Amino acid sequence: MSAIALIDRPARPGNLFAALAAFRAGEPRLFDLGVLMLAAMAPTAFAALVDQREFLGINVWDKPLKFEFALAVYLLTLVLFARLLPAGTRRMRWYRTYVTAVIGAIVLEIAWVGGAAALGTASHFNTTTAGMVLYSIMGPLAVLLTSITAVYAWQIARNPATGLSPAVKEGVVLGLALTLPLTLVTAGTMASMGGHWVGGGTSDAGGLALMGWSRDGGDLRIAHFFATHAMHAIPAFALVSASLLGRDDRRPARIFAVLFTAFVAYTFVEALLGRPFLPFLG
Repeated sequence: MSAIALIDRPARPGNLFAALAAFRAGEPRLFDLGVLMLAAMAPTAFAALVDQREFLGINVWDKPLKFEFALAVYLLTLVLFARLLPAGTRRMRWYRTYVTAVIGAIVLEIAWVGGAAALGTASHFNTTTAGMVLYSIMGPLAVLLTSITAVYAWQIARNPATGLSPAVKEGVVLGLALTLPLTLVTAGTMASMGGHWVGGGTSDAGGLALMGWSRDGGDLRIAHFFATHAMHAIPAFALVSASLLGRDDRRPARIFAVLFTAFVAYTFVEALLGRPFLPFLG
């Protein structure tokens, strides 16, 4: 199955296993880890049912569940984009070594988050000596696992044979390219501040549905969330734009990328000012 079939054209009904096998071929190791993350959600959800301990007002297993789902989405998106890399890239030593390092960073990240839940303590912004040491180690690993979006953007941009229309390719490259810097700014600010709440309560209890974002103060996780999803939002817009406005017009994707970046900046500044996101819901 070509990249065009997966990204730039409507999917056709077919054999599910054949489709999954074709999808997995994009980057088997990232696919396997993504599926493992989805599978891990079952025992984690069971743990949440039988273990009623809470940390900062929510079940201790809520955070590992969110991370497992988020990492699964991240990994499977990378599998989709891996097909757009220049021919032969996935067989190169530097690439295979780099992906192995990214996988190692992700495994350590989820092990850290799950381990902290088992201990009933914080995985992030943990001010104990051990917690601060682990946090200082995990920071560079988090940068490493996010950096693959920039590497993919660079490689896809230089590949003249992606099979994508110019509009969609522009969206994919811009989305991937923006994910790393936007995430570094938002996550780095949280790390430097030692937390993500700015004013209001310091608990996810009573937060925005599903996300847990603060409804009575600023919450830097909102900007961080949208920053990491630049790799989804901008290509998705480009896909729609190509269908409606033409496959060769790259300007809509560029304009949307600017507007999306401005929106991330807006949620970031609002959080720093202690203002809740979607206050009419709170």
